[in-house]
Amino acid sequence: MLLDRTTLFLVFLINLGLTTFTVRAQIDSLPVPKSTIPDLTASVLPRQDSMLQSKPVLILPLVIRSVETDWSFGAAGSFTFRLLRGDTSARTSNSQVLALYSIRKQFVTAINGTIYFPHERYILNHQISYSSFPDKFWGLGKFTPDASEENYSFRQYYIYLHLQHQVKPHIFLGLLYEYQRLLRVDHSAGDLFDQEQVVGRSPYDISGAGLSLTFDNRNNAFAPDHGSLAQFFFNHFDPVLGSTFRFTNYTIDLRTFRKIYKNQVLALQAYGGFGGGQVPLRSLASFGGSNSMRGYYDGRYRDKNQFTFQAEYRIPLFWRLGAVAFADMGNVADRLSGLNFQNLKYTFGGGLRFALKKDERLNLRLDYGIARGGITGLYFQLGEAF
Repeated sequence: MLLDRTTLFLVFLINLGLTTFTVRAQIDSLPVPKSTIPDLTASVLPRQDSMLQSKPVLILPLVIRSVETDWSFGAAGSFTFRLLRGDTSARTSNSQVLALYSIRKQFVTAINGTIYFPHERYILNHQISYSSFPDKFWGLGKFTPDASEENYSFRQYYIYLHLQHQVKPHIFLGLLYEYQRLLRVDHSAGDLFDQEQVVGRSPYDISGAGLSLTFDNRNNAFAPDHGSLAQFFFNHFDPVLGSTFRFTNYTIDLRTFRKIYKNQVLALQAYGGFGGGQVPLRSLASFGGSNSMRGYYDGRYRDKNQFTFQAEYRIPLFWRLGAVAFADMGNVADRLSGLNFQNLKYTFGGGLRFALKKDERLNLRLDYGIARGGITGLYFQLGEAF
């Protein structure tokens, strides 16, 4: 859930034979900052009647800049297929492999994607990653000062599986499994990790299973102009399943999209992440990055619980260009009673959009976020923030 939790991208897509390009949101649950893994899956084939629809892997060179990574370089390869010939009711399945290395010596390699079973009765999201990542830590809670910033690094493996079953139109029930092995955490003895006795400051394993309930009637996966998404899921981690710590994470994600004037769209999101028990370092709630609370470093504020609200107004300009204005607010706390407006965090900003694929509503975005205290962040990314 951490990687769920963030990305600033400039992505160069080079392939003269590109016929269809789609993006899937696959990284919300990965346990390293979102800005280290592009939200990118390419589908390059028209629909064909074959048992396994595929094409030689499409290689996408990536050049990425983020607050967390500075400049990163790498490549992504994707491949698409269909499980059942002639099944036009199911979308094309996809899988992506990528590797990124930053000038801050951060390395991430991952496999993720979505498999659509015949008639979309089932959908499987899968994510596997390895990360070696120098990062920053300011302590736990909403009152951590900027001056408390400390450097640390971690190495880990991560597996996430989410199988959903369509029980009614737009309604899905799901099963989740999450595994994370933190191989090492490098920090200085006597630093904030030790002073605050942070759970998970030494190598550990987590293993947990859970359930999800999703309602989704958005008219487009990438940039909808009407419809809503409501998702709830929980994941319980227990020594019985091989976890070092016993804890439970709960997530609520509510989004709605409304066309206000002509093709102008108001997009709203309310998000809550809540943890109970011995929640370790890399599973704590946090915000920042390119998808939420833009302007803050991803993980600037961490604790067991968080809430965020964000609003974005999207305006088409001319040709393939558009503009947005956004405002976010949120907070973290150790207990639910502490999730209030005391020392509230907020960000605001604006950005530009360039439509790479107008019929798919796939945009390359440039956002500039200003956080409380004058902290700023510049974001280049493929796809909308939410």
